[in-house]
Amino acid sequence: MEDSIGVPRRFTGQLLDAAVRYAEERHWDVVPGSWLETGASGVPRCSCGSAGCGAPGAHPIRPDWTARGSVSAPAVRRMWQTHPESSVLLPTGRTFDAVDVSEDAGCLALARMERMDLPLGPVLGAPGRRLLFFVLPGAAAKVPDLLRRLGRPPESLDLSVLGEGGWVVAPPTRTVPGGCAQWARRPTPANRWLPDAAELLSQLAYACGREAAAARAR
Repeated sequence: MEDSIGVPRRFTGQLLDAAVRYAEERHWDVVPGSWLETGASGVPRCSCGSAGCGAPGAHPIRPDWTARGSVSAPAVRRMWQTHPESSVLLPTGRTFDAVDVSEDAGCLALARMERMDLPLGPVLGAPGRRLLFFVLPGAAAKVPDLLRRLGRPPESLDLSVLGEGGWVVAPPTRTVPGGCAQWARRPTPANRWLPDAAELLSQLAYACGREAAAARAR
């Protein structure tokens, strides 16, 4: 069976189940976001109705969204009652920040960090071929200075941090036609305690620097 916009009910149930798990198991605030609808042409479009939407199916739908996040399972279930197809958004700057790099740089950094047995939290594969490394809150304020100390001017790297006022799109949200947000490293009991951004930044900056050098050489 499908709902009125062609989304299988099985999938909308998965969205709610995931949202509840994030709230209950990780104590992450959860917020419902926009979703993809199938138009008359059969092409998915964002529920917000904007033809030029920059994040189809992957952004907040209410101006007061920052005040609506909850870690209460009953509250999460109520939020998804009206639109069970809503994307699952996790606000940043509360229980975690997220260091955002390209997928290529992130995969290189991740492989190096795993070989070095560095502490790692969850790592999210996000829209636009990005990897997001979950770290302790407060990273957004200190990462630019940490990069300068490493000799890596922040403006020279494709690296940013999502902190207060930002959000990430959590699996199994559909973000583009045929795609879903995915975990590169799933949340598990073993990575419940997040690393400080400083513990990962050297490897992330190195990988982003390699990517920037390769781009200049082309």
